[in-house]
Amino acid sequence: MTIDEASERYGIPLEILHEYESWGLCDTVSESESGGRSRTSDERRTLTMNEVHGTVKKVMGAWQYDDEDVERLSMIMTLHDIGFENHEVETYMQLLLKGESTKEQRMAMLNRRRKNALEEIHFRESQMDRLDYLRHSIRSAKQ
Repeated sequence: MTIDEASERYGIPLEILHEYESWGLCDTVSESESGGRSRTSDERRTLTMNEVHGTVKKVMGAWQYDDEDVERLSMIMTLHDIGFENHEVETYMQLLLKGESTKEQRMAMLNRRRKNALEEIHFRESQMDRLDYLRHSIRSAKQ
């Protein structure tokens, strides 16, 4: 499917799709370019980022996405939604493409994000306590 079709079908903003393409995470190779066959999952996972970038192709003048590309897009959007910065998303996705050997590194990234989220929640709870105290003070002063 094309970039416009992927954007419309999955509700993914075009800006995110363009960013995804710029990272070189698409693995779309036309049959003539791949010798009539697609890469196996294992072959895709063992690609370095430069090799992956090299496999990004334009087909008939338009980017084409397959199901694996859409799965990666979903992961990218999830990482953004949980608060990862662009450089963290790119690092995580590079690790993901390298496969199981990077599981601990990816888990460490997720654990750091979780720790940061919990710290933010505690900070917000403290803010709410202070806010409620001030509201209570105003209410009490009126009586």
